[in-house]
Amino acid sequence: MVRKIEKEMAEDDTLNHEYLPILGCEPLATAASKILLGADNPLLKEGRATAMQVLSGTGGLRVAAEFLGKIMKFDTVMYSNPTWGSHRYIFLHSGFKEPKTYRYWDESTKGLNIDGMLEDIRNAPYKSVIMLQVCAHNPTGVDPTQEQWKLIADAIEEKNHFPLFDCAYQGLASGDLEKDAWPVRYFAERGLEMIATQSFAKNFGLYNDCIGNLVLIVKDPAVITPVRSQFTLLVRGAYSNPPNHGARIVARILNDDALFADWKGAIRIMSDRFKEMRAGLKERLIKLGTPGTWEHITNQTGMLSFTGLSAEQVKYLAEKYHIYMLLDGQVNICGLTTHNLDYVAEAIHDAVTSIPKASL
Repeated sequence: MVRKIEKEMAEDDTLNHEYLPILGCEPLATAASKILLGADNPLLKEGRATAMQVLSGTGGLRVAAEFLGKIMKFDTVMYSNPTWGSHRYIFLHSGFKEPKTYRYWDESTKGLNIDGMLEDIRNAPYKSVIMLQVCAHNPTGVDPTQEQWKLIADAIEEKNHFPLFDCAYQGLASGDLEKDAWPVRYFAERGLEMIATQSFAKNFGLYNDCIGNLVLIVKDPAVITPVRSQFTLLVRGAYSNPPNHGARIVARILNDDALFADWKGAIRIMSDRFKEMRAGLKERLIKLGTPGTWEHITNQTGMLSFTGLSAEQVKYLAEKYHIYMLLDGQVNICGLTTHNLDYVAEAIHDAVTSIPKASL
């Protein structure tokens, strides 16, 4: 689909390589906001949401962090433990002196430590920035349930915290854009002011084009214009304006009903493949009688999984089977195929039985 649009663009003599406006491609920003918030969301009609193109998810988070720290004067930010490795650096380089973490991964259950997470959010300094991953959590693959998201919103509202959503995998967790965006829509429905950043690296395969979107939701539409002015100054002093090529591709697909339907179908195919590989790995491990429980493999979502393997077991897999993952046991599900599932499962079985781990 992307190649098709690129060929059409190459033949379009009306296109050029002039700069975009500082806040990017408006058709992209508008369409991206709709897939995140819902096309009929009252916030869009009431003028209480505004959006701008940014440099993928990382660039969006950096601009958001600069705005929250330097313009809005927030001094505390919290993100999950563990989280994507760049989150800490983004906030440190944006002026936050000491980024903090809230508990997230529960090693004993291979799931979410919701009690620890809520306690840490409630104990955070009043008016902290709380960064949340919308779906397909990186690196654990563990997402809160809808009921748990409601509790998280309660804790944030109690302390007047500011939610900052990182949405890098919309559609790739469940296969459904609407379902994956539920946390953002729920927070918005509750009337919380917030920022959400979107990346189209994974769900469009446009990694190197760095296409992203930033959505700001406020209570008073009168602040939109001055806020956009501040974002304009931040972007102007950072990268001047975002790239056009990938923006045109995403905007074209999101704004064309037939192309949009095709794209959603492609996302479902990818999401289903992740689910199939997870189910296949769990089934094989159970069939082999591999010590421990493996339900977490299918309870997790998206591209990444915390397997629960120890650093010693990971090293064993690398040295004996040339199967590589991070020392914390994180693996990318994309590396699994119908051709290597048996090999990987048998290798993990050997590692777990040869190097026992009490928690497995």
